Amino acid sequence: MTTIDTGTNELLCDLEAGVATVTLNKPEKRNALGDILTPALRSILLTLEADARCGAILLTGAGRAFCAGGDVSGMGSNRAKDGDAPKAPPTVDEAVATLIEKQESLTLRMAELGKPIVAALPGPAAGAGLSIALAADLRVMADDTFVTTAFRRIGLSGDYGSSWFLTRLVGPAVAKELLMTGRRIPAEECLRLGIVNRIVPFDDLATEARGLALELANGPREALGYMKRNVNRAVLGSLRESLAVEAEGMVRSVRTADHKEAVRAFMEKREPRFGQ
Repeated sequence: MTTIDTGTNELLCDLEAGVATVTLNKPEKRNALGDILTPALRSILLTLEADARCGAILLTGAGRAFCAGGDVSGMGSNRAKDGDAPKAPPTVDEAVATLIEKQESLTLRMAELGKPIVAALPGPAAGAGLSIALAADLRVMADDTFVTTAFRRIGLSGDYGSSWFLTRLVGPAVAKELLMTGRRIPAEECLRLGIVNRIVPFDDLATEARGLALELANGPREALGYMKRNVNRAVLGSLRESLAVEAEGMVRSVRTADHKEAVRAFMEKREPRFGQ
């Protein structure tokens, strides 16, 4: 196992057998996002995208929570740090531009990353924490927990793609209900709605999620990357655009070593050994 330095103990990362396990590590605050954790998460995504040893990312939270979203205790405060002169609050346009950049460098980056991301939810995902879980490609959830959009409870409308991801998973009517009520969505309902792919007992969560990530990391990596891109384009574009994107991916993937190995394995009646 290789430990990758994230610059902070609030975010842990290790790499083994092609899987990079990224752990939000603030269990005392239910892994709430903040000025240290969130930039580190943005940075590690870039690091892992560029690391050829990493075939898939497993994102989880320490303790019995995935991520509680933004740290509410730090919201609504514009106080300057000790010794700093007071700063004028940003204009609406400035604040919007800043938030767009923050969102694009986190959940958009996750959605567009060329490697599969599996989110393992040992406990609640709320607010922006739920948005981050939804930005992953696959989700495995402990069967005794829940998720919630949560924004309503603090008088906010939602960010980090919450409305986009939810609408595409559950449809507009259900998405509006979940956002507008902020109610808790138990694991069984998450599975039924398609918010998560699997629910398992908490004691089995780490093994189940890692097994899924290992399967992806040690599969035909280039082809899986094209699959992710194809589905993203299918959500956003027309059938004509999707056909063009699929055609390019097929032509490129048929020329890969992984494809040639898969054909040999089929002819030899054995399992393929990708990435070798």
